[in-house]
Amino acid sequence: MLPPPVTIPIAFVHGMVSGILARGEPCDDLLQGAGIAPALLQQAGARVTADQYVALFRQLIEHLDDEAIGFLSRPLKRGSFALMARSALGATTLEVAQRRVASAFRLLQDDVLLEPLRDGGLAGLALRLTDPATPRQVFLHELLLRIFWRLLAWLAGGQLPVARFDFAFESPAYAAGYGKVFPAELRFGQPQSALWFDAALLQQPVRRDETALRAFMADAHANVIVPRRTDVVSTRVRSHLQAAQPAWPDLAATADALHMAASTLQRRLAVDGTSFQSLKDELRRDLAIVRLHTSTASLSALADELGFADSTAFQRAFKKWTGSAPGAYRRGRP
Repeated sequence: MLPPPVTIPIAFVHGMVSGILARGEPCDDLLQGAGIAPALLQQAGARVTADQYVALFRQLIEHLDDEAIGFLSRPLKRGSFALMARSALGATTLEVAQRRVASAFRLLQDDVLLEPLRDGGLAGLALRLTDPATPRQVFLHELLLRIFWRLLAWLAGGQLPVARFDFAFESPAYAAGYGKVFPAELRFGQPQSALWFDAALLQQPVRRDETALRAFMADAHANVIVPRRTDVVSTRVRSHLQAAQPAWPDLAATADALHMAASTLQRRLAVDGTSFQSLKDELRRDLAIVRLHTSTASLSALADELGFADSTAFQRAFKKWTGSAPGAYRRGRP
């Protein structure tokens, strides 16, 4: 069975193209090449599929020959990320690997230093701008924190639980979407952007070789920028709902399938900051966006697939979820 789909808030698309727009270049062709209707940028509640988001990232990199997609004064030529990852191969521990990555990054550009930090039992990796007068470009901080977190996690064996993310800017209007991108405590308005994790993990051995690097780089763009769900119970609920289609079981049936009481499931979802109905609606929203982008199924057929009484009910819900009519997504297909 395919994993539950992931969709991305349009605010992160705005961020991704803000570097090229700041250079005075248009981005409509790049958006359309990724299957994203430029008009969706005007809809605050719009979302795109993970595939569209990754396709836009790749197009920007190829168009600019810059893995920092226009945010740094000196481009990170294609292959820079692989070079940083390769520099850490053979490191005895994650701490040594982190130092090697920081050194390689410093050689490749002039604007940002990676600075290892310690705070009691936590180890940190901070972004320090070499010119404090440089405007704080929010997406650059978001992108680099994701890149270096995912790289360190890969070097550590695939997992690197983060205790806290610091951001050197105030909480943005779309901060509600940060939870899935940065799944940890969030602190805004900090002196510098940083990620923090258990300092004991610095002694984790690095057991990666060239073969593992090639496999990682084969899907590096998605590995870096697509959110990964870490809330285990929520993920199990979404997976069960997707597998049960088109039945769309209720809370009691889902709890029974997961071998727990309905009240227990409700309580554990509340700890994840969500609810059964919210997860159901998020899954239906994400499936609808993906299906509108990848299929020619009629709206009435989609309504039936997603458990709505009729096409009108589906369209009304979709407009509430995204701010746009379903047809706007379908017309955005290249």
